[in-house]
Amino acid sequence: MSSDARCTTNDAAKSATAGVTADGIPEHITHNIDSIVDFHNREELKISDSQRRLEYVGSLIGRPLYLLAVIYVAVFWILMNALAPRLGLLQVDPPPFLWLQGVLGLGAFLTTTIVLITQNRQSQLTARRLNLDLQINLLTEQKTTKLIHLFEELRRDLPMVKNRHDAMSAAMQVPADTTQMLEALTPSHESDTEKDK
Repeated sequence: MSSDARCTTNDAAKSATAGVTADGIPEHITHNIDSIVDFHNREELKISDSQRRLEYVGSLIGRPLYLLAVIYVAVFWILMNALAPRLGLLQVDPPPFLWLQGVLGLGAFLTTTIVLITQNRQSQLTARRLNLDLQINLLTEQKTTKLIHLFEELRRDLPMVKNRHDAMSAAMQVPADTTQMLEALTPSHESDTEKDK
């Protein structure tokens, strides 16, 4: 193999690996991942200590073990109070087990409140993500429209390419009117909502 061929091969290998991190992931993807991680870290820093504790409790409540524990405690409470007179023990909560009903009702109230507080924060985070997605989609649409416009301009300027009218390209050169699109979607969304009722 000649030295020129080796240089060409080495240059090709270098250009193929340029912009690739040590773990084989392209730099632009690593940059995107880092941006997402930074976003999540910033959002985590915004969480107050009380919110963090509530979300921890919520994560415990959301496990199957919590449900099993509640069932076991309720069954144990019922059996203990139902069998207490037969065993000669004091019946703390006789049937219909008002104390148990009160504790379970309070537990349900607290569980619902914790879940709603957690979902509220998560829905705000989801709204921010959706807003970011919308902004990126609009920017992508604007860039795509500009590229189509530039390609059409290039096609018209090249003497070797026959100049012809392309209705699809002409239509795609017009930027999307988001207000008009939202107005067109609103009646469709309202009719879907009415069908669900």
